Amino acid sequence: MKIALVFVGLVVLLINQGHAKHVIESQERSVPYFAPVNEQPVIGILSQELSYLMTQNYGDEGYDSYIAASYVKFVEGAGARVVPIWINQPLDYYENIMSNLNGVLLPGGATWFNQSNGYADAGRHIYDIAVQYNDNGDYFPVWGTCLGFELLTYLAANGSEHRAHCSSNSQALPLNFKNDFRNSRMFAEAPNDVIDILSNEPVTANFHQFCVTEANLTALGLDQEWRVMSVDRDWNGMEFISTIEHKTYPFYGIQFHPEKNIYEWVQNKNISHTANAIRAAQYFGDFFVEESRKSDHQFTSETVLDKHVIYNYQPTFTGLKRSSFEQCYMFKESPKVLPKVLKSKKVALKKKAGAGL
Repeated sequence: MKIALVFVGLVVLLINQGHAKHVIESQERSVPYFAPVNEQPVIGILSQELSYLMTQNYGDEGYDSYIAASYVKFVEGAGARVVPIWINQPLDYYENIMSNLNGVLLPGGATWFNQSNGYADAGRHIYDIAVQYNDNGDYFPVWGTCLGFELLTYLAANGSEHRAHCSSNSQALPLNFKNDFRNSRMFAEAPNDVIDILSNEPVTANFHQFCVTEANLTALGLDQEWRVMSVDRDWNGMEFISTIEHKTYPFYGIQFHPEKNIYEWVQNKNISHTANAIRAAQYFGDFFVEESRKSDHQFTSETVLDKHVIYNYQPTFTGLKRSSFEQCYMFKESPKVLPKVLKSKKVALKKKAGAGL
């Protein structure tokens, strides 16, 4: 009898263990999991005209455009490679370079939107092409930081200048989140500690004389297309939008500079380099690169990619000449890249009937 009871007990134990194992496995399988389609994303970063100070310091050396190295490091630090995108190029250049990229970053800076064949005109092409990609079911994210964020809303407004004047230079701020900010893609899965840091500590680095307000968006009807997740106030108490995303397309804008927290060390700029500031800043780079992993665009070969990555250029220590950037990639006469060299075998832009660029 005892032997029989022991046997039954062992059977029950094994059954229960098997059941428990099944329950655990079922729970693990029930956890949402996104399998990235691209483990080797390549991000394009748009160059821009030299600022007034850069022209004073480097204009005589023949440079006509630049990319701050901190943006390159921001992308690389999250696991992607970088290809510079030149300004002052024909439309087919942007169509073809973007067919090889997995996302585009529009950086901050100090240039004007009404300069011909420059940053804003290139942004126009990039924005329109990205819209068509996404309309055709081809996931393609665009990220705008500071001036890039302003450019996104400027382009969405069809070139209508709607920005307000702000006074927010060397200003470190927490984010004032909207009640429904967790409904956004940008913050839906952000770790609680990152949200706590952003909400309670002055870790976002602000350097802007223009900004976009909720009234600006409403006046142009853009509030129907764009979601505001947070706002802040400048030195004079003026409220401006600090984070935004498009409701349909994977387009994202932030008014502050997370890349400065991690990579810019110019003194007396009120840039937080605390461990918490770095933790929060890194989240934005990680988020954008993770979005880019959802794009399966690719260069025809590693050999072709090698000809275009940022590694072909060396950064200049611009911090030695009073620049707000420690390092910049300085370019002379942006190369005219032949479209046939860049054309991807895998992805081509599918133009929708009646849609113009």
